[in-house]
This record gives sequence, structure tokens and C-alpha cells, in this order.
Amino acid sequence: MAKPEREFIDYHEFEELPVGGIEGITERIIARDPDNGMVTRILSYVPGTDTSPNGVQAHDYWEEIYIIEGSMIDLTLNQEFTQGMVACRPPGMKHGPWITPNGCKLFEVRYYAK
Repeated sequence: MAKPEREFIDYHEFEELPVGGIEGITERIIARDPDNGMVTRILSYVPGTDTSPNGVQAHDYWEEIYIIEGSMIDLTLNQEFTQGMVACRPPGMKHGPWITPNGCKLFEVRYYAK
């Protein structure tokens, strides 16, 4: 089944669930296609979140991200990324870990490409 058809609705309508194994990170899944692994979600980090226990990340899917609000600091790069910035990460690209001193909200699309 493909991703569901949706007209504009408040994203708060989607259930907020903990994710990532780190306290303070939640997701609201807007759409998921179980046939191809594609996911669209809003990811939120509360102020003070530190993903260091998860280490540097790399995965086997594409990831496209837009920072809606707040900022996050990549501890490996020692660089802060702020509201309005975007990222496009191909499979295998290393990133993180992160800290979010003031919190952060992201729009994220994950997908597999052939």
C-alpha cells in the first residue's frame, strides 16, 4: 500500500511517540509506506537533548531534512545547524551525534532509492 492521501491537517493530530532510544526525542509519523520503507515525519528534540550515547549515525536509506525551528549542534563537526537549513544525506553518510541546547523540530523524509 502506498502512502495515504491526506489534505492539510494540524500535525499535532498525529500521535507523538518516543524514538531513537534517547529521552527527549519524539516523532509524529505523517505517512509511511510499508512496501518501500518510505517515512515522512516531524521529529522533535526537547532542549538539552544529547544523542552522544547513540554515537555517529549512518544508514542504508536517503534522508532529507528541513529544520523547522530551533537548532542542533553536530558534535563531530562542531557546527550548529539552525532554523531554515536543509540536509540531503545519501545512504552511508555519517552524521551526529547531536546536542540541542534550545530544542529543535525537524521535517524529515526517509526513502530507499534504486
